[in-house]
Amino acid sequence: MSSHGSAGSWTVKQNKDFEMALAVFDKDTPDRWHNVAKAVDGKTAEEVKRHYEILVEDVKRIESGHIPFPNYRTTNEA
Repeated sequence: MSSHGSAGSWTVKQNKDFEMALAVFDKDTPDRWHNVAKAVDGKTAEEVKRHYEILVEDVKRIESGHIPFPNYRTTNEA
């Protein structure tokens, strides 16, 4: 989650749908945010665009060392 807060909460499913839609609709896609919003139930084009902007800000903060890199647990998968 972002340290900046957000315009409403996002479910795990909405976040997964958001990630999948970003993979399909890249920055050169016409009406990108409208298309992403259609893939994320309950979110508007403005909400998904802002969610993306917050994500980019968070990544920049992590990469610049302002926020520690998350310590994700890994599983031993074959």
